[in-house]
Amino acid sequence: MTHKAGFVSIIGKPNVGKSTLMNQLVGEKLSIITSKAQTTRHRITGIINGADFQVVYSDTPGILNPQYELHKSMMRFVSSSLEDADLILFVTDLYEKYDNDEMIDRLNAAEVPIIMVMNKTDLAKGSQAEDKLAYWQQILTTQKTCMVSALHGLGIGALFDLILEFLPEHPAYFPKDELTDKPERFFVSEILREKIFLNYSKEVPYSCEVVTTDFVEDEKIIRIRVTINVERKSQRAILLGHKGERIKKTGTEARLDMERFFGKKVFLEQHINVEPDWRKKASKLKGFGY
Repeated sequence: MTHKAGFVSIIGKPNVGKSTLMNQLVGEKLSIITSKAQTTRHRITGIINGADFQVVYSDTPGILNPQYELHKSMMRFVSSSLEDADLILFVTDLYEKYDNDEMIDRLNAAEVPIIMVMNKTDLAKGSQAEDKLAYWQQILTTQKTCMVSALHGLGIGALFDLILEFLPEHPAYFPKDELTDKPERFFVSEILREKIFLNYSKEVPYSCEVVTTDFVEDEKIIRIRVTINVERKSQRAILLGHKGERIKKTGTEARLDMERFFGKKVFLEQHINVEPDWRKKASKLKGFGY
């Protein structure tokens, strides 16, 4: 029996549903999902295995024009995922137009197959989806196209069949029982960061970086300590809320998600630290894992 294995890079602009698609393909919630743009900051790997295949997905930050050091780090994750990809999933939707010629040129020069994934097709009216697909086919050279609704799981099976079609023959890259290459601490930080995006507005979520400082597991409970870094004292006050009620609510929601994710009781302790302009400082970003 031949065995297929390969790296599949999922790329596209913010808000086209890349993270939802990744989670549908893997069958687990690994990437955080909110309605706000630029929630994915890292390259997140999800692994799915079968008897004769292994697919290693990479969900990457949304493609943007960098404004400061954090954005530059995010775009480096996109570049690295393209460099080692065996297959690229370019995700767009009914409403997206492209304004990044450099990225389009790079994709058109790629030496690996590209599948264009048209997301949110459940919202299409008349020939809207087909017209949008034709628009993209004039811009980007792709081997195949696939229409999906990642939110509702429509078209995911057909897309997966296409992915397997293009995977090269290769032994598995990771042990067959692995789901991701990220450590548990990473997902603690991501779960809490998602809740901050859902519970706060404007600039506050974008100014937060969550670091898991302690992760101690015993037979019955996981004791976790996190530090939420913000850029200004005013943001710290907003996070806390009146008598600390807002951060308590956010922490409770995060803890419940962590318990579902790890399958065990969680004790979560949160601290807020003011780290001025951390998004603009390469040394701080390096310390945060960028």
